[in-house]
Amino acid sequence: MYFINHEQIDQRIEFLSSLAEASSQLVQQWDQGTNNLVWQLAQERILHLAIETVTDIGSLLIDAFILRDASSYEDIVEIVHGEGAYSEPLKETLLQLVKLRKPLVQEYVEWNRQELNPLIRIIPVTFEEFAASVRAFIKSELE
Repeated sequence: MYFINHEQIDQRIEFLSSLAEASSQLVQQWDQGTNNLVWQLAQERILHLAIETVTDIGSLLIDAFILRDASSYEDIVEIVHGEGAYSEPLKETLLQLVKLRKPLVQEYVEWNRQELNPLIRIIPVTFEEFAASVRAFIKSELE
């Protein structure tokens, strides 16, 4: 029998909705703030929280279903995908997202703040699919 921390997974899935809404607002208003450091930092924070939330959910799934230990953020995405939790195209998008972690948290001085990152535009639809896929995966594993 698996122990799934539904509360933590649900909290993080709900948080994805907040990040999706924030990214939509940022995209709609970006042209007004491209030279504004606050807007630029807001984009970085949305991306960083998106990475952490996706990998937190992945880690919770790995723990719940006793999957192999992950060696990196990318590995979390790969392991959960390998169990059939989400589609190949979604996996590729999530990998692009988690690969931004190092530049965002370690190479932030060199980060290109002037441009809107292409992933910001697709976060809403990506997270909608991710949330639905995770919920369906949990349901199918428990049947």
